[in-house]
Amino acid sequence: MQRRISREVHIGPVIVGGSNPVVIQSMTNTDTRDVEATLEQINRLAKAGCEIVRVAVLNDQAAQVLKNLCTRSPLPVVADIHFDYKLALKAVESGVQGLRINPGNIGERWKVQEVVKAVKEREIPIRIGVNAGSLEKDLLEKYQGPSADGMVESALRHVRILEEEGYENIKISLKASRVPLMIEAYRKIADQVNYPLHLGVTEAGTIRSGVVKSAIGIGTLLAEGIGDTIRVSLTGDPVAEIPVALHILRVLGLRKGGFELISCPTCGRTQVDLVRMAEEVEKRLETLPCPEEGLSIAVMGCVVNGPGEAKEADFGIAGGKGSGLLFQKGEVIARLPEKELLPALMEKIERYIDQNKK
Repeated sequence: MQRRISREVHIGPVIVGGSNPVVIQSMTNTDTRDVEATLEQINRLAKAGCEIVRVAVLNDQAAQVLKNLCTRSPLPVVADIHFDYKLALKAVESGVQGLRINPGNIGERWKVQEVVKAVKEREIPIRIGVNAGSLEKDLLEKYQGPSADGMVESALRHVRILEEEGYENIKISLKASRVPLMIEAYRKIADQVNYPLHLGVTEAGTIRSGVVKSAIGIGTLLAEGIGDTIRVSLTGDPVAEIPVALHILRVLGLRKGGFELISCPTCGRTQVDLVRMAEEVEKRLETLPCPEEGLSIAVMGCVVNGPGEAKEADFGIAGGKGSGLLFQKGEVIARLPEKELLPALMEKIERYIDQNKK
């Protein structure tokens, strides 16, 4: 795919945009004032593969703990602020590495100038975030409800305010809970500016619906070369968002590493307990270190497509009646009874990972 080349912004040590890899973000759902609980969640996000974290700054008490939080966080911290320019100034002073604030919503121009002055001195980027559910009244009237054109016009209003102040260290998000609306909005903005874009389907829902919505919305745009950072928004523990985000990137070839499990849907030809075997392999792979080069694992249930798919994988098994074949790097290395297939497969994978540790 041909990626849209945007300008680069630096969020701490993480570079977003340009030809750099797509970055995974999330947001804590703890009370930011509870530093220990927030750090515990940030550490779990980092371990899962998150690269930037956003925290809500609702009041002075939350702003006051940011210095402690930023000093101890393993990830660059972005302060999420609405309306209050004083909170933005306090967040910058406390050492955050990014701001999420819409300049058109913080009042008089002098307030914007104060924020711009502060972020300029520290080279901190601002993310302009537009949500379909909170468009300005005049835009809702103009476009007769939430629309892609309205979202783009809203974002460009905020962009122009910063550009008029000589500030272009910007990234943009245009989120909606309706996937077609979100896709259309990002396509339109991508043609009008060269700022990096943060992709997401907002209020995507719980894992069942949220994964599907995010995969379609984020995946469609990434496949078209649009997008520099992503967040999979799921109701619940934000750590659950990270494996989904990683999987979207891996499926599109935008991120290497980890495991790709290939398993057939089963049919009347299946003569082994394939569902149990595939679920067990998936569970056990989650406990293993993720190989940087990536490994594909096939768990196939019959002799029709099974051997071909398993041979294409790095490791695989293809079941038959009471027995099956074990493959490694395209070669059949053993024919085994059904009960020995899974243990043999896992033993080969674990040995390979152990031998290739850096």
